[in-house]
Amino acid sequence: METANADSFGACARIRVGHAGYTVFRLDALERQGFDVQRLPYSLRILLENLLRKEDGLNVTREDIEALARWEPAAAPAHEIAFSPARVLLQDFTGVPAIVDLAAMRDAMAALGGDPSRVNPIQPVELVVDHSVQVDAFGSAAAFGINEELDYARNRERYAFLKWGQQAFANFKVVPPNTGIVHQVNLEYLARVVFSEDELVRAAGDGPPMAYPDTLVGTDSHTPMVNGLGVLGWGVGGIEAEAAMLGQPISMLIPQVIGVRLTGELAPGATATDLVLTVTEMLRRKGVVGKFVEFYGPGLGGLSLADRATIGNMSPEYGATCAIFPVDRVTLDYLRLTGRPASRIALVEAYMKEQGLFHGADSPEPTYTDTLALDLGSIEPSIAGPGRPQDRVPLPHAKTDFRRSLPQLLPPSAARSQKQPATGQGAGGAGIWGEGESPELPPAIECELEGEVHRLTHGAVVIAAITSCTNTSNPAVMLAAGLLARNAVERGLKRKPWVKTSLAPGSKVVRDYYERTGLTPYLEALGFNLVGYGCTTCIGNSGPLPPPVSDAIRRGGLVVASVLSGNRNFEGRIHSEVRANYLMSPPLVVAFALAGRIDIDLLNEPLGTGKDGRPVYLRDIWPASGQIDEAIRGSVTAETFARNYQDVYKGDQRWQALTAPGGDRFRWDEASTYVRQPPYFQDMTREPPPPAGAIRGARAIAFLSDSVTTDHISPAGSIRKDSPAGRYLTGHGVEVKDFNSYGSRRGNHEVMVRGTFANPRIRNRLAGGREGGVTTHWPSGEVATIYDAAMRYRDEGTPLLVLAGKEYGSGSSRDWAAKGPQLQGVRAVVAESYERIHRSNLVGMGVLPLQFKPGESAATLGLSGDEIYDIEGIGDVLAGTGARDLQVRARRPGGGEVAFRADVRIDTPQEVLYYRHGGILPYVLRGLLTGVERAPAPGGPRPPGEPRAGGEAPKDIVDEGSIESFPASDPPAY
Repeated sequence: METANADSFGACARIRVGHAGYTVFRLDALERQGFDVQRLPYSLRILLENLLRKEDGLNVTREDIEALARWEPAAAPAHEIAFSPARVLLQDFTGVPAIVDLAAMRDAMAALGGDPSRVNPIQPVELVVDHSVQVDAFGSAAAFGINEELDYARNRERYAFLKWGQQAFANFKVVPPNTGIVHQVNLEYLARVVFSEDELVRAAGDGPPMAYPDTLVGTDSHTPMVNGLGVLGWGVGGIEAEAAMLGQPISMLIPQVIGVRLTGELAPGATATDLVLTVTEMLRRKGVVGKFVEFYGPGLGGLSLADRATIGNMSPEYGATCAIFPVDRVTLDYLRLTGRPASRIALVEAYMKEQGLFHGADSPEPTYTDTLALDLGSIEPSIAGPGRPQDRVPLPHAKTDFRRSLPQLLPPSAARSQKQPATGQGAGGAGIWGEGESPELPPAIECELEGEVHRLTHGAVVIAAITSCTNTSNPAVMLAAGLLARNAVERGLKRKPWVKTSLAPGSKVVRDYYERTGLTPYLEALGFNLVGYGCTTCIGNSGPLPPPVSDAIRRGGLVVASVLSGNRNFEGRIHSEVRANYLMSPPLVVAFALAGRIDIDLLNEPLGTGKDGRPVYLRDIWPASGQIDEAIRGSVTAETFARNYQDVYKGDQRWQALTAPGGDRFRWDEASTYVRQPPYFQDMTREPPPPAGAIRGARAIAFLSDSVTTDHISPAGSIRKDSPAGRYLTGHGVEVKDFNSYGSRRGNHEVMVRGTFANPRIRNRLAGGREGGVTTHWPSGEVATIYDAAMRYRDEGTPLLVLAGKEYGSGSSRDWAAKGPQLQGVRAVVAESYERIHRSNLVGMGVLPLQFKPGESAATLGLSGDEIYDIEGIGDVLAGTGARDLQVRARRPGGGEVAFRADVRIDTPQEVLYYRHGGILPYVLRGLLTGVERAPAPGGPRPPGEPRAGGEAPKDIVDEGSIESFPASDPPAY
């Protein structure tokens, strides 16, 4: 039962929209009491309404509301508030384990004498199945059918579990497979912009329904894509999302807000992708991790809603919590275009205007923490790579940049004798590999495809994927790709045979407008056949390369490339055999598929030879802006969206025929290798155990450097036969061909714990120089997989820790990057800095995040990883005495000791409670059983390095906001 609203400011009022009445909490009630609300950024006004509406004197107090209303732009975050999102958005990789955990919580509730039905989503929860389909078949009309059949064959058990969940849990809906990508479906259909309480189950006689801004958290880092629609939301870990589903508010510090002032308009030839890659580079350099970003200025009106959504989508790549655009006429036009009901659009317009949340040409510019300026006319065609989204490369420099990066991309086994210095480079004559003439450069490797022998070298493009909601939600860039394909085919160009091509749109609307414009045959002629509606290549579901290509890569130690219209290109993410990965617009993906290599200057070198025997350049086939606009006007209509979303929850024939179990409690199958009852609630008591005062005798399981991402930590991609997870599956009778991916098996903790730290590209300093998920067991000195060593330590009763550098846990929001280490026995992580959501997830799983003092690191302290560690003083931190650091002692094997102080990164009083209970899920379950334990009143311990309100943070602290920070999460809450 929700606590009654205190309404300290008399904000509760009623408005009428047409014939309907609504209850609202008016922001101008604060204006009447002397608060200048209109100076606040739009995003903070939405948060302020949230606090007004949720004020209960406990989670939200009058003081919280006043603190936000008096927001000081330059002040470092210091005041904690409780944000209650209107809904929770899931994708299936993170959603399945969330529903598994809820099912296990029902069992635990029953075991502890409670009512299992109380474990139920309180907020609306919507899950879109988009992360499972893989590109097995490609380049043919049969590709979609084959991939869909394989998808259901691999994931039938998971899908049946989700169908069970849909009928077992209230407020839970599933968008079935092969419908679209979660963020595009959210943008085009799910997002309300303004939520109306009459959409929820309410008791009769409660008066007019409440209207309030649509807000959300999602279990995918790119949830901020919907910020382009003016909807405030960001990504969180699965652990935090589960708590939000159960009605727990999201604890956060009032953020700083960076304003980006836009002027001008995009020049012909520049795309929204080029714009977002520039924004990513600019904001990553600025350092906006943990901050809100808001766009304003005269350039807003010239950006389509799809362009705005593209920018919002990549907020994790530049590290912002969110990247929002205010609601304006462009928003309303998009709601009409996508077939939203007229009543909804009327409510959005009336509510936003009534609350001062609607942006117009005469709206005053808000006050920001800091501002940046961007002239849209300065945007140039660009790509980003070879391994980080913020590493933008102007298109003409692609060739030289790849060659400059090549030495760092070579596999460890590559013959270094083949590297020759360039001539005449610097005083010593040493230059960059590949820039000098040498007969000893790596030879081209022969590869037979389609009956012809081809020669592959470093830089060969082997994957070209039009994929990801980042771009497939944008008709302008998608139609540009189709038009470029048409022009290329008419000139007689073909894709290179070694390029694996694919088209995986984020919604069926894309297929519809390709058909209406007649562009499908041209894309298919170049191998861009429809392979599925899902994330595919962008999340590593690129499928196997043709065997001859894989063989050539292996024999030659080749550094080959992928090109994709996605948002992530971290090392090892796209394909385990592909070391260079580049993000770009869909038309450039087509262009590089034609060229067949990344080391090409597309402005000055031809893509190929036309049927007339003459060279064809990119400029010859690039579509004019007028052609693109005409194609959009003729094919993208409200009727298209309405038709494709009218039965969005119904699913295709395969989904409808899928048999699912019934009942309120799930019947676990011990033989299942997909869905297993997790162990988080085993031996749980009704009351939390007394907190441990210290961790003693710990060993380091991993010693990692900077920018270790959750892709390195969390199980992801394909499962190798000889890995611990592969051995587990074969031991349970699963054939290698049926392994599927780690992501698809996230509902089975036995697979996931074995795949933790198993990324083939991870570099553990305790691995004896080997690459991959191996470590050295101490004191035996034996090298083993990290999982096998962890289980050996467990049997010996030895707790574990991880040593790491800066930005530990950046990358996608992955709850298994915290769950996996916890199940391996990791009790603490000691790092130089953290990505914010991963740090939060560690606390949420009962793992202690510690941070080296400024200027200190494992290297400066002389740690080697073979020491025995004691962590002392945990009890003082948990007791609320004001202690924010503790003592770590590292005892060397040969004698001697290194002692140092480390900051405790349990950043809020609410997180203290989570840690004391052993994690957020036990905390929530005990709250349902015995009542919620409240965090201490505001003003308690502050995070290390956090100043008091109005103060300045120490300049030497390297935290998530570092300008060198690696793409922060899938959700910076991710």
